[in-house]
Amino acid sequence: MSDIYRAMKKAFKEGRPCVLATIVKQAGPAPRGVGAKCLIGEDGLLAGTIGGGLLEAKAVREAGKVLDTNVPAKLSFVLKGKDVEQTDMLCGGEAEVFIEPVVEEVYIPIFEHVATIEKRGGKAVVVTVLSLDFWDGGQIPKMLLSKEGEEVGSLHLSQKVKDRLNKELEKVMQSRRAEKMELVEDVSIEMFLEPVVSNPVLYIFGGGHVSRQIVPLASRVGFKVVVVDDRREFTKPEDLPGAAEVHQMPFDGVMEKFPVDEDSYLVIVTRGHVHDKNVLSQALTTNARYIGMIGSKRKRDIIYQKLLEQGFKQEDLERVHSPIGLEIGAETPEEIAVSIVAELIKVRAGVR
Repeated sequence: MSDIYRAMKKAFKEGRPCVLATIVKQAGPAPRGVGAKCLIGEDGLLAGTIGGGLLEAKAVREAGKVLDTNVPAKLSFVLKGKDVEQTDMLCGGEAEVFIEPVVEEVYIPIFEHVATIEKRGGKAVVVTVLSLDFWDGGQIPKMLLSKEGEEVGSLHLSQKVKDRLNKELEKVMQSRRAEKMELVEDVSIEMFLEPVVSNPVLYIFGGGHVSRQIVPLASRVGFKVVVVDDRREFTKPEDLPGAAEVHQMPFDGVMEKFPVDEDSYLVIVTRGHVHDKNVLSQALTTNARYIGMIGSKRKRDIIYQKLLEQGFKQEDLERVHSPIGLEIGAETPEEIAVSIVAELIKVRAGVR
């Protein structure tokens, strides 16, 4: 949601009112799923998308009414026949979109917390009441509830309803799936629950002395740590407290064994140049957020030259943090681990 948050802040800074459109229910083929959202201003789309085509066009038109009245709206779409030709829902489908007016003092704090969780880790659920009656009188029934019990915003509901809602939160966090639900307490209340979960995965290649210091420290600051080594004696879980997974396997083709993506962090601390180069050449073919390799500048330059000869480009090598870690004069495995984890935190937080 980072693009939505940035656009929202920019819109408020420029004094431009905006609304938020979210797919809260979807059945059948669709280019975007439940939870997809876009921010819409007076001049049209500002950020995000709910799939383009007819679906988004109708949402943009309805957004104008929401901007005028400051009252949310629910749109239901059943796309068949000619409608299908005008949308990206290739085989037809159904979708429900909730369009809500964005109020700075409520939405900015909520989205700030979402951004913090996405950067630094943690879990929360954003709850939005969809029943329009609860928006009467200028109320904004929207709240972020963190796993630790922190609340941002207000649902304007009874404590009894909130207690029932709290029982659903852990399930939503675990499933990582946004869902629409209904609670019946005197009246029926429709709500939309969106999990906010960040579990950046740190893959450490090499299980030696430095790794054994990195693992517990990285796990304590919110990384899910996976350790890989090709030696049995260096893949004993009891020697790597805090590791979520420990694997003994060859380094050849190792990157294909794991779902490395843009939320992944790769630390290369194997036992020698040959293995470091092997793992690094594979790492450079991924879109990992962080790639770091231990070693001196001389060792790094030797490996880089061989990779350039293999066809890698200079811009590929510029992705690599090597020598790894922040420059703090680290010498011992413990100190080196501190410098590496500090660099991981810095990248995760988006600090340059």
